[in-house]
Amino acid sequence: MAKAREHFTDDGAGHERIRSIDDEVLFKVKVERWRGAVWTDEDLPWLIAAGQREDGSPDDFYSALKTTARVARAHYNASNRQALSTTTYVGHLLPGQNDRDRYRLEAGARLVRDLAAAVRELSRGSLHDGHETYAAVHITGSVPDDLVAVILHHVPGCDPAAWYPEYALPSRPLLPAEQAWSTLMARIPAPTPARADGWRT
Repeated sequence: MAKAREHFTDDGAGHERIRSIDDEVLFKVKVERWRGAVWTDEDLPWLIAAGQREDGSPDDFYSALKTTARVARAHYNASNRQALSTTTYVGHLLPGQNDRDRYRLEAGARLVRDLAAAVRELSRGSLHDGHETYAAVHITGSVPDDLVAVILHHVPGCDPAAWYPEYALPSRPLLPAEQAWSTLMARIPAPTPARADGWRT
C-alpha cells in the first residue's frame, strides 16, 4: 500500500496498464515479489487487489486476476439482462460507498492530527517571546467554522471557550479573506505532590 501511495502521488511516474482487464482501467504497482492492481477515481488511487508474482504459475497474481475477472464476468452475464461486451468484470472489487465514507473519515482524522501537531509546534515557538504570552491565531482563506474550532481547541494553555474574534491585526485591518482570534495564554501550574496523609499542599 505504501508503494502504491508513493507511486500514484508522483506526477512524473509512468503507470503501466494491466492489459488483460478490459472492463476497467487498472494499473500495475510492484514492490519486490508483490504485485497490485490500482484503479483511479477522480485522481484518487485505490489498491483493489494484490498478490505475489509467480512466473509461469496459475497462482501468479496477474494470471489469477485475469481468471477471476473472467469468471466474474460470466456470473454477471448469467444474472443480468444487459450482458457485458467485455471479456472481464472487476466491478465487485471497486470501492463502494462504505469505502468512500471510511476514506473521508480517515482523511479527516489525519487532518486533525496534523493540524493539532502544527498548532502545538507554533505555540511552543511563541513561548520564547517572553514571560507572558498573548496568543493570536490568524487564518487566511475561507474555512468551515468547525475547523476554526479544532484549531483553537488545540492551542495549549488556552481555554477553548475564551477566544475572541478580532477585527484587525496590530499593524493593519483584516482583509476580506482573513480571520483573527485572540486570548491570553494562561500559565498552568504543575500539580502539587500529595502528602503521606493524602492531602495536597
